[in-house]
Amino acid sequence: MNPADIRTSSDPDLAGSYAAMLRASRAAEDLAISTNTSIIVSIDGKDVRLSAQDLLKMREQETIPAGKST
Repeated sequence: MNPADIRTSSDPDLAGSYAAMLRASRAAEDLAISTNTSIIVSIDGKDVRLSAQDLLKMREQETIPAGKST
């Protein structure tokens, strides 16, 4: 596996694919939330099941400004 960051590729299509993968990931999360189902993701090389509730909690944490708590 090549450890180079794909975003630094000299090929603009390859460099742009990173953003496309992020959009696809967000779309999969949106679908899981809207259908109240789980998705499987890889975190630190381990497969993890994230429920719709888990995804909603993660999104809430994304929107909390640094230094603030709920």
